[in-house]
Amino acid sequence: MYTTRKSKNCFCTLLPAEVACTMNLQVKVFLVLLIFGFSFVSSPLQAQEASKNPEPDTAMLIHSAKKAAIMSAVLPGLGQAYNKKYWKMPIIYAGFGVLTYFIIKNTGEYHNFRTAYNIVATGDSANFDNEYVVRYNANLTQLEEGRNYYRRNMNLSYILTGALYLLNIIDASVDASLYDFDVSDDLSIRFEPVSDQYLLSPMPAPAITLRFKF
Repeated sequence: MYTTRKSKNCFCTLLPAEVACTMNLQVKVFLVLLIFGFSFVSSPLQAQEASKNPEPDTAMLIHSAKKAAIMSAVLPGLGQAYNKKYWKMPIIYAGFGVLTYFIIKNTGEYHNFRTAYNIVATGDSANFDNEYVVRYNANLTQLEEGRNYYRRNMNLSYILTGALYLLNIIDASVDASLYDFDVSDDLSIRFEPVSDQYLLSPMPAPAITLRFKF
């Protein structure tokens, strides 16, 4: 049956009890769906905000030994700069500068002695006014010794330059590997006298124990 309730301003006709229960259930379902709807809408918004402010990748913060090696391979000294070992850069470039000087010097002398040696060996009288032929009085033995000497030094200069180049790469890689290495203040070494038995000896023997504390 229908009932009426008087309010301050007007009278309202109320629905039967069954219809009222159904309406209450629909309101509850609507509220639940509304809450879930907002949750689904807020999720992509949060994802969008996260994409705008990405968290820093911890892998990118690690000091890379591979990167340091590649940088030093491309340009010697660049890996040392990456490792913040700036004081090594002048040493590297000074080494390359000295070796470059020796390469140029030894290569030039080798070519001069070789040219003079070939002139004397082939009897090319038209070129006997060559500086080295005149300086060494067309002595074939001396010209040969000079040629071999500077050729050996030239080859050695190239080998040392290659060794310095590889050492530059290895140094950058090792420094980068140890860049984040944590050396504790408790790191210590201590010698202690001990008395111990060795093998099947019935008597103890004096010894020294070396202990590392990490």
